[in-house]
Amino acid sequence: MTEPVTLITCSGLSNTGKLTTQAGVALLRASPGLVEACVPANRPQVLLEEAARYAERLLVLDGCSDACALRRLREIGVEPDLHIVATGCGIAKGGMAEPQFDEIERLAGAVLAALRGERE
Repeated sequence: MTEPVTLITCSGLSNTGKLTTQAGVALLRASPGLVEACVPANRPQVLLEEAARYAERLLVLDGCSDACALRRLREIGVEPDLHIVATGCGIAKGGMAEPQFDEIERLAGAVLAALRGERE
């Protein structure tokens, strides 16, 4: 079995930013052996450094091409094992709207597919 993954999520204010954290929490609950933690990128730098230090693997889940979560990790000198962008999964960025359940499922499915593909 592959090591568990720690998710670093965008957690921005747009629908896609909120979506990344909601999908991350859903994955944490549904796949506890696969996902060991879900850490929003807007947490203090020291918490991101700690998450990166103890993570077996890191997956960054960004809401859009601004890649805020990826940028925060790179600021502390960390490169993730995987990077997924919600808008790249067919989810439209729509201002401050609340994420829809089907969008959470779609993004969580994209994460699971990427993790499965990594095993092959």
